[in-house]
Amino acid sequence: MEVHNDGTNRGALTPLRLVRGLFCLFVLFLTAFMMLVYFGFFGAVVIRFFSIHYSRRVTSLVFGAWLALWPFLFEKINKTKVIFSGETVRPRERILIIANHRTEVDWMYLWDLAWRKGRLGYIKYILKSSLMKLPIFGWSFHILEFIPVQRKWEIDESTMRHMLSTFKDPRDPLWLALFPEGTDFTEQKCIRSQKYAAENGLPVLKHVLIPKSKGFHACLEDLRGSLDAVYDVTIGYKHRCPTFMDNVFGVNPSEVHIHVQRIPLDNIPTSEDKVANWLVNQFHLKDQLLSDFLSQGHFPHQATEGELSTMKCLVNFGAVLLLTGMCTYSTFFMSIWFKIYVSLVCAYLTSATYFNIRPLPIFDLLRAMFNGK
Repeated sequence: MEVHNDGTNRGALTPLRLVRGLFCLFVLFLTAFMMLVYFGFFGAVVIRFFSIHYSRRVTSLVFGAWLALWPFLFEKINKTKVIFSGETVRPRERILIIANHRTEVDWMYLWDLAWRKGRLGYIKYILKSSLMKLPIFGWSFHILEFIPVQRKWEIDESTMRHMLSTFKDPRDPLWLALFPEGTDFTEQKCIRSQKYAAENGLPVLKHVLIPKSKGFHACLEDLRGSLDAVYDVTIGYKHRCPTFMDNVFGVNPSEVHIHVQRIPLDNIPTSEDKVANWLVNQFHLKDQLLSDFLSQGHFPHQATEGELSTMKCLVNFGAVLLLTGMCTYSTFFMSIWFKIYVSLVCAYLTSATYFNIRPLPIFDLLRAMFNGK
């Protein structure tokens, strides 16, 4: 959802923006690669052989630092205003997030909220499996334990149930985010959604699509006992809806508005049919909220979160850049064993991401072997 003014970008793609954006993209790729190979592999694979809990803590620390580069890019370099409204996310809660899906980059702006709450390395997404094939980033999604889906429930259910079963440990912080619409919003998809709604006696929505409930119900069913709340997040943009490259070059958006509603689990039904009706009603309310945003230019009850600390951003950026520089130097200018190590880790991450391989702790494997006997 975006608020239009004169229909133009907030700034043209000038040579300076182009050079700056390409440099930022290069830094993001290089830092991602080095953090993955030297630190991500150790945290998500080596330590995982001994403890999933401590593996997640190390992985969160490493990738939380890298993911923080994105809010730094959005808010400090590109000067995009991220404005929060509604309720505040309570600290230390294990939560399930549902959000509207307006564009390909909605999910990236949830990082701005997660960093403010100290949960940046613990946020996980249910996302389309094709994104796991992205170079380097796909490896990151795998190590961060994102859940890949093909949008066919008969195929996705087993994958989702298996992954959800590993998220139940209350010691592990968890922000699990999904987009119940199942795809990003376009006018053509909206027309099809409205036709389906009219034929099935559902609300005809203008700014969101009719949500799909099976994945949401599965998350609730499997995690209800270990979750603290569901948070309904609504995202709106000024003045145009951004693409990934708009974010990189700082062309759009000028403002991102994020409205947060906390929903206690007791307020959500348990049966699948009732959950489906509840979710449709929730998106009906979200549609009205976006309609008001379109006319008023903001959500109600703004300024629930403060601005990011520039000093904190710079210190984090400096630390990540320093570690990346050390790893880059070791890879290209020191012993050949560093090159062999990097090659082997790349081969492992490629195959592990493709086949969705996640090592189990040695003690769990031994226990399973003895129980099998």
